[in-house]
Amino acid sequence: MGTDQRDMKLFITCFIALIATSFGFIVRVDLMDTWAREFNLSETQKGQIFGVGLWPFAISIVLFSLIIDKIGYRLALLIAFLCHAAYMGIVIAAPSIAKGDSETGYWVLYIGSFIGALGNGTVEAVINPVVATMFSKDKTKWLNILHAGWPGGLVLGGLLALALGDTGDWRMKIGLVGIPVILYGVLLFSCNFPPNERVAAGVSFRDMLKEVGFFGALLVSTLIVFEISNVLEQAKVIFVPDEATKVSAYDAVIANVGGIDISQKLAIKFGVATAISLLFGLYTMSLGRVIFVFLMIIMMPLAITELGTDSWITALAQPEMEQMKLKGPYLLIYTSLIMAILRFCAGPIIHKLSPLGLLALSAAIAAVGLFALSMATGIMILAAATLYGFGKTFFWPTMLGVVAEQFPKGGALTLNAISGLGMLAVGILGAPLLGNVQDKEVDKSLTTANSALHAKVAGAKKTSFFGEYQPIDEEKQKSLSDEEKKIITDTQAVAKKNALKTVALFPIGMFVCYVLLLMYYKSKGGYKPVDLGAGQPSAAH
Repeated sequence: MGTDQRDMKLFITCFIALIATSFGFIVRVDLMDTWAREFNLSETQKGQIFGVGLWPFAISIVLFSLIIDKIGYRLALLIAFLCHAAYMGIVIAAPSIAKGDSETGYWVLYIGSFIGALGNGTVEAVINPVVATMFSKDKTKWLNILHAGWPGGLVLGGLLALALGDTGDWRMKIGLVGIPVILYGVLLFSCNFPPNERVAAGVSFRDMLKEVGFFGALLVSTLIVFEISNVLEQAKVIFVPDEATKVSAYDAVIANVGGIDISQKLAIKFGVATAISLLFGLYTMSLGRVIFVFLMIIMMPLAITELGTDSWITALAQPEMEQMKLKGPYLLIYTSLIMAILRFCAGPIIHKLSPLGLLALSAAIAAVGLFALSMATGIMILAAATLYGFGKTFFWPTMLGVVAEQFPKGGALTLNAISGLGMLAVGILGAPLLGNVQDKEVDKSLTTANSALHAKVAGAKKTSFFGEYQPIDEEKQKSLSDEEKKIITDTQAVAKKNALKTVALFPIGMFVCYVLLLMYYKSKGGYKPVDLGAGQPSAAH
């Protein structure tokens, strides 16, 4: 397909739709502390809301990848528009629905974020295969340019949110998301969407599924089943302990109340995921392409490194930013500006290094940047953030480019399954992990250093994917003296920095994996994109 004026209008529509998803992300980051105060959220609950704003993305992106060639890109993008509109309506109504009840408020924010994430996944189910089809000879370059819309939206949305300030009604900031949503909603009706590259080449639906196979399906279905069951447990729909015992849900399963323990629960969840994957594997008669499954595994730490950290970076850097009289969101805006500029310049860099070489270099830089952020003070935090910004810039779109170039038979499914798995990893593991690390470290530090103060502020024990934890109660902090509040703040600041050290381990592992891939492709004669039309690898570009 060419790149005439109508095609570029379609590209711009895809670009604005992606901006809409990042507007929702940055506004949620900016409002999280406000929501924490209004609805008395723990750090882990904040992480869970960050997470549910991400992982449902996988459900919609994978499901739509299976049917999008049947229903069409236009209808899918319209469904995304409706999800985004519903998200704004639900979250704006949260205070009226909760009426002061913090638990209800948490669940309203959770459900609204869930629906918004479904919309985000549907957007990417459309835009990634559309752009890969439009620019089939230069996929990695144009996917990087497309995904400049994500950091570009973070910059624009973040600046607009900051311009509204901390005064007034926070729901006005949610309304900002409506700007790009309305724009892409209007544009989508006047665009001509191309048939997918796989469909145009005559590759069958089953051949598309074979690229993913049993092991690819197992990775995705396991994370989806575990997270959905975890949500249902929190809502006391499944694995409900015997209330007559008057013990916590966590203690109940440890004590085998109701006849089921943690190991049995894990076995049931994994059994369901395995059964789904076996059905998929039997239908396709394929275990999945080895390199594709390996890329899926790498995508999990990649997504946590980028989006998991971005979910928390405002809060994690807040103590240091306040000392420089700057607001925390400026750090995310700054790193996002770096990403937006560099992604527009991706073409020459990819040509020089190759996609895998660029990914290996990016992983090394991101690891150094995150370790530096965990130790930086004062103005040096900006220098460390610059390194982190450079490191994370090319992660997501270049991985999509590698998949699009190496597995074009997978069509929308391989391209979007890897994005979905990344979002699952962030939502289920990354964002909640960083929150849980903070809750547990603050709890441990206060218990050791000042047990009396800990007794004053400790909240009720709660459970999460990572087990039991005891958060600090925001309401109890209000009655503390200024000196006691400072102790809490200082303890939390140390915990925030240690959370960054934890996430810095992920890009180190990624670097090793990319080096192995470089060695593999070198043994095969070098990295070459697969030309689906010719049925064989084309010359590298």
